Amino acid sequence: MKYSLCIGAYQGRDALYHLRKVKEHGLDGLEVYKWWELGDLRAFAKEQEAIGAGISATCTKVFDLVDPAKREEYLAALGETAEACRMLGIRSIITQTGQVRAGVPREAQRAAMVETLKRCAELLQGTELVLEIEPLNGLVDHTGHYLQRSDEAADIIDRVGDRNVKLVFDVYHQQITEGNVIRNATGYAGRINHYHIADNPGRKRPGTGELNYVNILRAIRDTGFQGYVGLECGYTIDTDEAIRQFKEQILSQL
Repeated sequence: MKYSLCIGAYQGRDALYHLRKVKEHGLDGLEVYKWWELGDLRAFAKEQEAIGAGISATCTKVFDLVDPAKREEYLAALGETAEACRMLGIRSIITQTGQVRAGVPREAQRAAMVETLKRCAELLQGTELVLEIEPLNGLVDHTGHYLQRSDEAADIIDRVGDRNVKLVFDVYHQQITEGNVIRNATGYAGRINHYHIADNPGRKRPGTGELNYVNILRAIRDTGFQGYVGLECGYTIDTDEAIRQFKEQILSQL
C-alpha cells in the first residue's frame, strides 16, 4: 500500500512545502483538494518533479450529483479537473455527492447520480483517471449529505459499472455512520480505489482514538490493495513527530 499526506497537515504552508515533507518522510503522495488554487499548473508540475514527490489525488470543482439540472455543470467542471490532472500526473479525483433534495424520492436522486456518473465514465474513457465518490457521515460533520453508507455507495458503483468510477472509503466517516469498519472496508474492496484514515472521535491522527489501525490496515493490505491510504486527519502534536509515531507505532506493526 502507498501512503499520502493531505494538504493542511502543516498549517499555513503551501502545497510545495507539503510535497517536500512527503519526500522527507518517505511517503508516496500528497492530496490537494483545490487544484485550481495551485497557480500556474505547468510551473507547479516542474516544481514537483524537482522535489521528487507528486499529487496523488484532488477534488472536483462541483460536488452535486443528485440533481440532474446540474449535470452539465458537473461534467464541464470534471473536464477542467481531468485536464489539470493530466498536467500534474494525478490519477484520483474525489467527489462528494451533494445534499439530499427535499421532497424528491431517494431512488430518483440515486438514479440521477448513476446517470451522471455514467456520463463521467464516458468523459474519462481511455484515461487512467478514477473518479471516486465519497460517503460522508451526517451525524457529526456533514448533516444532509446524500451518500453516507458504504453499502449504498457500492450499489451505485455497481450500477455505473465502469473502471473509471469507484469509491473512496473514509474510515473515520464510516465508523461514525455504520461501524463494522473492517468488514465493510474489505468486503467492498473491489469497488474501492482509495482509503482515508483518521481516528474517532475528533478526526485526529490514527492512534489517538477508538480505532485499531494496525488491525484495520492489516486487513486492507490482506485484500491485495495496492493503492493510496490518505492521512486525512488533524494533529494534536507536531506534525513531523506525529508522522514518525504513525510509522513507528502503526505501520511497523503491519
